[in-house]
This record gives sequence, structure tokens and C-alpha cells, in this order.
Amino acid sequence: MDTLIRHLETWKPFTALVVGDFMLDQLQYGDADRLAPDAPVPVLHVRRTEDRPGGASNLAMDLAALRGRVLAFGATGADRDGERLRELLEAAGVTAGGLVADPDRPTTVKRSLIGLAQHRHPQKMFRVDLESREPLPGSVVRAVLDRFERALPGADVVCVEDYGKGVCAGPVCRAVIELARAAGKPVFVDPARIPDYSLYRGATAITPNRTEAELATGMTTDREQARPDHNAALARKLLGDLGLEAVILTLDRHGALLLARDGEPLAVPTTAREVYDVSGAGDMFLAGLTAARANGIDWLGAVRFANAAAGLEVELFGVEPIPLERVHREVLSQAGRISGKHRTLDQAVAQAAAIRHAGGKVVFTNGCFDILHPGHVSLLSKAAAMGDLLIVGLNSDASVRRLKGAGRPLNTQDDRAMVLGGQEGVGAIVIFDDDTPMRLLEALRPDVLVKGADYTRDRVVGAGFVEGYGGRVALVDLVDGKSTTRTIGRMRDSAPRPAGA
Repeated sequence: MDTLIRHLETWKPFTALVVGDFMLDQLQYGDADRLAPDAPVPVLHVRRTEDRPGGASNLAMDLAALRGRVLAFGATGADRDGERLRELLEAAGVTAGGLVADPDRPTTVKRSLIGLAQHRHPQKMFRVDLESREPLPGSVVRAVLDRFERALPGADVVCVEDYGKGVCAGPVCRAVIELARAAGKPVFVDPARIPDYSLYRGATAITPNRTEAELATGMTTDREQARPDHNAALARKLLGDLGLEAVILTLDRHGALLLARDGEPLAVPTTAREVYDVSGAGDMFLAGLTAARANGIDWLGAVRFANAAAGLEVELFGVEPIPLERVHREVLSQAGRISGKHRTLDQAVAQAAAIRHAGGKVVFTNGCFDILHPGHVSLLSKAAAMGDLLIVGLNSDASVRRLKGAGRPLNTQDDRAMVLGGQEGVGAIVIFDDDTPMRLLEALRPDVLVKGADYTRDRVVGAGFVEGYGGRVALVDLVDGKSTTRTIGRMRDSAPRPAGA
């Protein structure tokens, strides 16, 4: 996990080409509080309608959220829905110039009716699909492949997102894989639920779920057993039959099974979660896997990253791209360091970015925290209440000695970090070796800088810097008579004196 974290700290943008079935999702939200008078069916009183890119669009937008430059390739109808899909993709940062308009087919539209009953969570009531599953005509195939081939030299990775709507059928998928292999570009495939995977032969990796893999291999199992040895057998057959570098079986709450060429099957567990909606989890998993591999992360680290991204997705209603900062924060949370809250500065910057992306505030305070006493606890509690993430800058042992003199600190920096991490309001701890926390402030740019009221604003290091970009400085009242110096003094006064002293 440490290797994965180090890679995340140096994450680089990448370019991805996404080939597949691009769709338009139309969501109609309303109240479902009564039954129709003429039939025993619920009535949806529509309050609002929302258009979203769907299908392969989800993967494209997920990759963009992970800092990818994404180009979309496929086909739509020559209709208003196709125009709307292109508009939405471009607005989401996905280049839609590779989508070819076919006048003989409709744009694939999934229209979902979503009801809210008695002010509870929204629930999907019904879905209407408008689509054609016919393979693309030759002229459209040539147009898609021509645009793809022109973009290929500038790509880092290629993804195929096959929903079985006809775009990837026949020559398109095979040609995409052949062109990418010739150009030295890896190809990652989320397959359709079909019995023949031969069109994916030669790809780099494939990410079916267990049900899809069973259909493609003809190997069935007892659904209640889902034995690891059976999962490994599925992966081995796909790996051998298709000439892949890796197979990753996604296993819902059981995480994933990874089988890389010349490797042993590895179970990669996921974190238990409250599952609200599994829509889009497969797309987010493939996006995470692809983005991680584009950043040079090994197969195991890439699957862990993908698991974390997909896990965040299932906690949401509908499909929402998960930004890199949130996945980074989730990986840090799972990894844990010392007390689970010790971070490098780069890790804390990523954690702060994730909080801000969600609209939250970052709070910062700093100190030696040599012997944690009620005054410290009070300050930390008050600071935590001022925002959504409290980051504590903790002086290193060497820094404490320079500031406090010989004999300090009484507790090592690791011990102090562990005790601090036990405080509920503390979200992250960064140990620094400088005499002041200015380097941390410049990197973290907190919304609120907190110190005790024994300071005045002009004595708070970084006060002018924080206020200069719109942050604020908060001085909180101290607990009378509580300080580390006084505590140490009382300890020394109460220590037994040598005989004759």
C-alpha cells in the first residue's frame, strides 16, 4: 500500500481514448404518492427532468475526474439526443469529436422514472430504453476507426466500454485492439454480457464481473458458494484464451480477484460500505484501474485504487464521477499510518483538496503537544468545530529541542502523533522539522488558522499569509492553569528527593 501512496503523491495527467456505447440518460424526478384510479400502478408527478451522459460516457467522465484528457469514439443517431449528448460530454471535459452521427440509428436513450415517496430517498421506478443493437454500417465503422487512428499517437491508454449496443460488435473492437497494440498502447476492456469474448482477444486487461465471466467461459458455479478456486479458474481460462496480460474479476462486496500473466491469483478485498446504488461502479472501477496503470502503478496497486474508487461510487445515488482527491483520501484512510492519521505533507495536501472539492473547510493548528493536557484537548476540539478537516502541524523531536531546550520533548514525535491521533476531531497530523510551520501553511492554505489566545495576531506565524488569500485567524480561549511547562514543573516538584538533599 505504501508504494501506491507514493505513486499517488506524484500523480500525473494522462490521455485516454474511450471506445464504446455512448448513451444519453434522461432522469425524470417526481412524487409517487398515489396509485392511478384506472389501474393498480403508481403515478409519478414529474417535478423536474435531467439529462446526463450515460453508458461509455460514465467511464469517460470518470477518467476526466481522475485528471485524464479523454477523447470519445463511437456512434450516435443524427438527432437532437445525439447533439445533446455531445454538448454534455464537452461540458464535462470530454472531447466528443470521435462520435460519428449515423442517420439510420437512434441515439441510445435510457429514460428513468424516479419517484420520491413520503420525502424519503429517491427510488428508480421504471426505465424505458430507446436503442438499436444492430452493428454499425461499414461507412460509420470506417469513420470511427479513422478518427481513432488519428488520435492514437497522442494517447497513453485505450479503453473499450461495451454495453452490447452494436458499436463494439464486428470489426470495431478487433480493429481498435490491433491498432493500439501496434502502437504500443495498452487496452483495458469492460466487456458486454455476451457468450463469446473472442472480439477482445489481444487486449491488455479485462474486467468482467463473475456472472459475465461464467457466461463467456461456460463455467457455472453455485451462487451461494462463489469459491475462490472457481473464481481463479474463470480468470485462468480468460487469460489463456484471450492472450491477456491480466484478468480482474469484480466480485461486488468481496472486492476483486487479480490474475496477472506469470502470477498467482490474488484476492483484493474491498472496504465494507452502505450500498445505496451500484449504478456506475463498474465504470468507476475500470477508470480507476486504467488511470492507475497510466501512472505506472503495478497491477495490485491499480486494483486497490480501482476498488477504492468503485466503493465510493456505490455510496451515491445515480452515477457521479469520483475525483482523484477523494480516491486519494480513501486510499490514505484504508492504509493508515501510526495512529491512522499521520500524513506526509503531500498526503495532507491531497486530503485537504478532497475536503474542499466537497465544499468543506480546512482548519490548521500547530504545536509540540509534548504532554497532552485538558488545554490541548479544549483547543483541538474548538479548532475542529471551525471546519471539516483539522490538520495538526506537529514539531519534530529536533524542532522541539531547538525551541524548548535540552530534555524536551519528553515523548517522541511518533508517540506524540499517536496520542494526537486518538483525538476525535483531529483529521491529519503532519510532522515538520522547521522552527515554524510556514512551509506547511504555504502548501495547505488552510481556511482557518487556529492558535491559543495567549498569542496576539501579530505573533501568529503565517497570519498575514492566511488572511492574504481570504482565510482567517482564530484565537481560542485557553483553559486556566493548564500548560505543558506547568505540568512538567509539578512532576519535578513532586518527584522524590535523594536522601540528604
